[in-house]
Amino acid sequence: MTKAVLTTKVTPVYDDLPEQRYHFPMTYLNQISKARGDWIVYYEPRRSTGNLSSSGGRQAYFATARIEDIVSDPRRADHYYAVIADYLPFDNAVPFVQNDIYYEKGLAKSDGSTNRGAFGRAVRNISDRDYDLILQSGFAHVLGRELRPRDMPDPPEEAPPSVFGFAEEGRQVFEHGVPETQDRQIISQLTSRPFRDRAFAVAVKSAYNDRCAMTGLKIINGGGRSEVQAAHIRPVADHGPDSVRNGLALCGTVHWMFDRGLLSVDDDFAILVAKGRVPDTIERILIGNRKLILPDRPDARPHRQFLEFHRKSFKG
Repeated sequence: MTKAVLTTKVTPVYDDLPEQRYHFPMTYLNQISKARGDWIVYYEPRRSTGNLSSSGGRQAYFATARIEDIVSDPRRADHYYAVIADYLPFDNAVPFVQNDIYYEKGLAKSDGSTNRGAFGRAVRNISDRDYDLILQSGFAHVLGRELRPRDMPDPPEEAPPSVFGFAEEGRQVFEHGVPETQDRQIISQLTSRPFRDRAFAVAVKSAYNDRCAMTGLKIINGGGRSEVQAAHIRPVADHGPDSVRNGLALCGTVHWMFDRGLLSVDDDFAILVAKGRVPDTIERILIGNRKLILPDRPDARPHRQFLEFHRKSFKG
């Protein structure tokens, strides 16, 4: 087994749902087969759609997951699905290059110039060390660390400023990292419920700017901590992923009622209220137009599949 980077756009060209599946042509079967059973990192490119002129992508690593299996696409010849498990978003997106230094060793040639061929591949196998470094930066807030690896070497003073793009040259490769035992400890936590709950909460609260999606309330306590909570739309107990698209930022009482099916959300993000079962005091604090307050990024908004699942338990 070996780890890999999988590229997926904001509006995927293929039938991707990163929390559950990654769709790919036979071209990448060998690379993905090597990563079967191992961990991967998702990468968002500059192009947000299949249109060559599109832009707006973060050019950053944004989540990790594990490839559980590979199955053939029953509808499209020479195409496959990687079955995804243990999806977990980073608490901050990780730019593919920081301080003119790459996280992926394979993205630079031995002379320091950009390996454009590697950049053009939607699937790239990476070493454990590359993966560990991306992970460390991606979960920096959860781990209580700085956003860049602590012993990442500073670039030379004369180095040009970073401009993110696929046609850059003169980049360096990050060859150093935190002690291996520390790296392994991070990876060992990826299936730990407490760690996943913390990472999920940080990602969801950040997406909603610490504001309750149903009431608009934003309460910061005396310690500077947000009082809003991260709610799963499709519960973890029902195989709901720890994805921002499967989450809502909700204040405590609203979260309790949402979990019990007294409140739900329609596909158009309208708030649904179980008539006769929700106190007037709660109805009065719901947002005036009864529409969710949504994250700015469309790909962070609740996914229709998860909303549909939640409505099965709605008591309205």
